[in-house]
Amino acid sequence: MARSIWSGAISFGLVNVPVKVFTAVRKKDVRFHQLHAKDGVRIQQKRWCPKEEEEVPYDEIVKGYEISSGQYVLVEPEELESLDPEATRTIDIEDFVDLEQIDPLYFDTNYYMIPDNRGEKAYRLLLEAMRDAGKVGVARVVMRTKQYLVAVRPVGDALVMTMLNFADEVVDQEELDDLPGSKHGASDRELRMAKQLIDSLATEWDPTQYKDTYRERVLDLIEQKAQGKEIVAQPEAAKPAPVVDLMAALEASLKAARGDAADDDEDDEADDSGGPATGAKKSAKAAKSTKKAAKKKAS
Repeated sequence: MARSIWSGAISFGLVNVPVKVFTAVRKKDVRFHQLHAKDGVRIQQKRWCPKEEEEVPYDEIVKGYEISSGQYVLVEPEELESLDPEATRTIDIEDFVDLEQIDPLYFDTNYYMIPDNRGEKAYRLLLEAMRDAGKVGVARVVMRTKQYLVAVRPVGDALVMTMLNFADEVVDQEELDDLPGSKHGASDRELRMAKQLIDSLATEWDPTQYKDTYRERVLDLIEQKAQGKEIVAQPEAAKPAPVVDLMAALEASLKAARGDAADDDEDDEADDSGGPATGAKKSAKAAKSTKKAAKKKAS
């Protein structure tokens, strides 16, 4: 059973909707500990002062902000506490905007918001009104002494709070070197074929179709080693050859995609008697054929 990490209220105008906040995404990274190779004991991290060559206790640790190499400004905990934003326990919606206006670069962590037993009607009213209007709320909230900019939006039967990056946290593209300019533009024919290739690979978004295959392989490796099985190193996959002729690569890719589409039609007819052909199988087959043809052409 999930536990709420924060409780408060959504506030817009004079309306308050009491809610509890739950984590919407659980990351599934494979995490390793550092062990001593000789005896398998977990390594401990120590707070070490290289000048005095001794471990430093917690009560002698202070916070410092580096202003130049080796130069720090010391800040006391009391000074930081005096600057903490007021914990109002409200998600204060300041504006309503179209979701399409918010670039995905601004999106960060997602949380579900569930009404408590006093706010079901107001919660449902806000959800349906936002859905009908096609709007999302832009709000501020204080969690754990930090102020966040968030987007409140309807997703299915729930309201979702998405942490937003502030504008000055998003890297300006002017800071990026070597972005190709208009002088590197493609020809009309190349552009037309690229669009055709995109159309041939287009499908409906199905998030269950995509798996973290690397994590699955790591977990499988750990399970086999835990069972005492001998692991044989697999040969490295051949690196794809660099694209020399862009037009040739486009033509080969498009030909492979179209040829596979014809094969899929035959598969659909065969599957009519035994079962439907899934979109995942089609996508996998098209991708495989495209890569094979492009590699053959490049070589």
